[in-house]
Amino acid sequence: MPEIPLSLEQAEVFAAIEGTRQNVFVTGRAGTGKSTLLNHLSWNTSKQIVIAAPTGVAALNVGGQTIHSLFRLPIGVIADQPIDQNDGVKKLLNTIDTLVIDEVSMVNADLMDAMDRSLRQARQRKDEAFGGVQIVLFGDPYQLAPVPGDGDERAYFADTYRSMWFFDAKVWQQAELRIFELTEIHRQHDADFKHMLNAVRHGQVTAEIAEALNSMGARPAPDEGAITLATRNDSVNRINASALKRLSGRALTAKAEITGDFGGRTYPADETLELKVGAQVMFLRNDTGQGPDGPRWVNGSIGTVTRIDSTVYVDIDGDVHEVEPAIWEKYKYTYNAATKKLRKDVVAEFTQFPLRLAWAVTIHKSQGATYERAIVDLGSRVFSPGQTYVALSRLTSLEGLYLSRPLRPADIIVDPNVQRFMQDPARRGQAQ
Repeated sequence: MPEIPLSLEQAEVFAAIEGTRQNVFVTGRAGTGKSTLLNHLSWNTSKQIVIAAPTGVAALNVGGQTIHSLFRLPIGVIADQPIDQNDGVKKLLNTIDTLVIDEVSMVNADLMDAMDRSLRQARQRKDEAFGGVQIVLFGDPYQLAPVPGDGDERAYFADTYRSMWFFDAKVWQQAELRIFELTEIHRQHDADFKHMLNAVRHGQVTAEIAEALNSMGARPAPDEGAITLATRNDSVNRINASALKRLSGRALTAKAEITGDFGGRTYPADETLELKVGAQVMFLRNDTGQGPDGPRWVNGSIGTVTRIDSTVYVDIDGDVHEVEPAIWEKYKYTYNAATKKLRKDVVAEFTQFPLRLAWAVTIHKSQGATYERAIVDLGSRVFSPGQTYVALSRLTSLEGLYLSRPLRPADIIVDPNVQRFMQDPARRGQAQ
């Protein structure tokens, strides 16, 4: 994959991670290049780093391992249960200089404290936060929140922590966490639209901003080339199934090839992908090849299927590209006794066309994607903080916004715990 050069701001944060032992939280609005910086860190660090993420798909996207499989932790609340560690896990955890967690906003406080206890225990440094390992966190708490469990779990969190969020874990009473917020937006270029998105992110939408979003969004949506971003899975499945059915011709099916132990059912693409000529599709990852003018598509590019044989041909903005199956690799870290270093091995592979039917997608699944045109369907109500912000911030410009209904004040939800943490001046890092 050709590497994207870092902006000055990103380079300063990289230097702060690489040149210090500080625990760092890298955050920033949608489109500020957090993923670019994480990718650069994984390829260019001189430290022994391990990358982990809270979910299987998030781990696949960053070439890492899930937190639970890396630490061999049980699912659910861990609280003060003893943590079992075999020799392999102990050796691995002793080799790490820096632990990187992506999508950390989905990690709850209990899991953060369990990682701290695991590292102290394995490294036999009981009095040192994270056993002396540098922690680097990536994510945006204004976009994704930890998922609450059942009633008992919720009661446990209410009794034990100030909130469920990772930043309210007990370990941060002993360790410092510096916030570095990337501010340079690479997705949108229009200053007015950036200002509106920032207001939605922080819950500071004025009547004037709401009017601007609603009047632009009220136009009739185009018949093709726009994707619907919806709050619910069932409405997404219904839209995609009925649109595919309306197309003439026979549906062709591509079954994913899965080797090794992929574990669970959280695949990065459809296990069974049904396509027809004329289907609107979305790319699920960046182009690994290169056209004469750079990447032919990025994660979130929308196109139309023009031909299907052993490969799929997709028209993006008038250019037809041949799309071959992509391979997602699942990694596992192990300790290599001979070299006394970490080894990152491929333990499973998932091969499928990097495409998904894209007349509609859930707002949650649109995370990280960029669209030129989208119909935002917030349904009867918005369910979680940040949902409206995630949907709107996928767009490159205000001109591409279509709303299925006008935005209401109740659609803009910001978690007060996030505001408290993000506005804490004592935690603000300053890249020098």
